Amino acid sequence: MKAKVLIPTGALGITYCKKTLNKSLREKPNIIVVDGGSTDSGPAYLGKGKSKYSRSTTKSEWKTLMIAREKLKIPLLIGSAGTCGTDGTVDWFVEITKELAKELNQKIKIVVLKCSQSNKKINKAFLKKKLFPLNNAPKISSKKILNCTNIVGLAGVEQITEALNTKADIIICGRSTDASLIASLPILKGVEKGIAWHGGKIGECGAFCTTNPKSGVILISFKKNGFYIKPISNDTKATPYTVSAHMVYENSNPFTLVEPGGHLNVRKASYKQQRDGSVYVTGSKWFKDSKYKVKLEGTYVVGYQNISLVLIREKSYVDDIEKWTKQIENKTKKIIKNTLLLKNKTYEIQFRFIGKNATLGSLENSKVKPDEIGVLAIVTTINKKDSEEISKILNPLLLHHSLYSNGELPTFAFPFSPPSFNIGKKYEFCLNHVIEIKDPMDIFKLEKISL
Repeated sequence: MKAKVLIPTGALGITYCKKTLNKSLREKPNIIVVDGGSTDSGPAYLGKGKSKYSRSTTKSEWKTLMIAREKLKIPLLIGSAGTCGTDGTVDWFVEITKELAKELNQKIKIVVLKCSQSNKKINKAFLKKKLFPLNNAPKISSKKILNCTNIVGLAGVEQITEALNTKADIIICGRSTDASLIASLPILKGVEKGIAWHGGKIGECGAFCTTNPKSGVILISFKKNGFYIKPISNDTKATPYTVSAHMVYENSNPFTLVEPGGHLNVRKASYKQQRDGSVYVTGSKWFKDSKYKVKLEGTYVVGYQNISLVLIREKSYVDDIEKWTKQIENKTKKIIKNTLLLKNKTYEIQFRFIGKNATLGSLENSKVKPDEIGVLAIVTTINKKDSEEISKILNPLLLHHSLYSNGELPTFAFPFSPPSFNIGKKYEFCLNHVIEIKDPMDIFKLEKISL
């Protein structure tokens, strides 16, 4: 085999089976690779530059991997460290690693790949027409770029192999593409790029590509022109279906995957079941782009939010919940106009009906009538103070507003006290673009640390 890559879990912080991990070490992998984050939970984590995972859980899981690495004397690689992969969350993760190295009495070399971007430099590239929108990307401007709270570039194979070439024991990367983390060492060892990238894509979420996604640990063994993907847990296996199907996970095209520097095509790939529960894959091809591009992610603040929750069980109100909330909205807007003197475009009041159609809204086609509804009121404003004020205006209306002009005042249930919560800044993604660069390391940097 050219390279054996061990993937203990789909993301550090969501737990994995330590017993299965220890079993996997008998396979003698050449590297342990784990993903540290994503944008699955929305823009707030990149916006704030913070991890969504518990520090204690992250440290506990990373400790086990550091022990495994020390036992086999192989590299340990994490990408998108601290969820969003900003320089700040990478530094946060480095501190955890330093703590563990001291506790475990390990003498290690660390290399850090930094991926945060200068707003001014990205704006300069925008003005030079070096930024290109991806599908459904929002419109951008210099003002938006300069107001971004954080911008990261997504590292690919070229940047990660630079880090691997330092011969560090532990490689901590900022924001990275999931597949590149797995593909990098195989490509460095001479595996065909199409094979390496395909293996990286299939293995990016650990056992998601098996019959038991919760089993966690998998091993990908790369030959020059093919790879075996094998689950380590006894109660699961990989099948041609589970492996090939992962190409559509977070990817709109089942045959093509766009990555830094080119794209993967698996239209002619072959998936063969093996007796040991693994699947052997061949036929994947890599096509290099004429110009090297890297994806950018950026967030900015669009306002401030407060939320309130009230529970409704009275049948007549449950049946007419839209009418009830519309009356509350109209009444609230009149109060806002007369007291806060705000224009309609400076705030938004939204209601979601939990138990009825909170997820799909008008697209909900279920005709089941609920016994109760949780009304979630979301207030978004330009200024923080206004969101708090509007939530307080809503408070007595959510508790006592009557549908009927001469009916008794109802009293509904607030599950919390106070019933409204200050969410704080509301972030949105404003960069879903690629930047054209001459050298893959132009917007990235490596830092070396010896402990």
